[in-house]
Amino acid sequence: MKEKITEQSIRLFDKKGFSETSIQDIVDSIGVTKGTFYYYFSSKEELLMDIHLRYIDDLLSQQEKILKNSNADCKGKLYDVVAMLIGSIENQGASAKVFFREIRNLSEERLGQIIPKRDRFRTNIEALISEGIRNGEFREDLNASIITFGILGAANWSYQWFSPNGSVPDYEVARIFTDMVLNGITN
Repeated sequence: MKEKITEQSIRLFDKKGFSETSIQDIVDSIGVTKGTFYYYFSSKEELLMDIHLRYIDDLLSQQEKILKNSNADCKGKLYDVVAMLIGSIENQGASAKVFFREIRNLSEERLGQIIPKRDRFRTNIEALISEGIRNGEFREDLNASIITFGILGAANWSYQWFSPNGSVPDYEVARIFTDMVLNGITN
């Protein structure tokens, strides 16, 4: 039942927004009582926190597997991380939207649990780029931190416009993004 509440809440938060979705909306949509909701969650914010933790923990787990791949170079790993991010938006679109859009509704205390995980995701990419600079795969004049923010900005914002049913599949969007980062856009 906890999973059912969570999944339906993700759909409602995606459609109506966190602030506009009441606990009553959630329980009515799945035919349970508020008592059932409160058995699993102490508040709507705790539910939102659970959604955030699930999403970021899944991204970190996938990222860790990519970064541990000893058969891939830094360029390949960078592509794989970007593809994973775009793929997560394709496969978990509503969760991605809730994650990026509704974080502002978490208290400082709860943000204190999420932000370090987001920072770890970012610093893992920054370390990958720094490694690529050191080993000669990437130019030595790059600022790894700024490049990382640019990559994450482009990939993470795609939840706003990327359509899994669109004419460009997720792996192609990832290739375009990675190519743009690695090769720029000039001839």
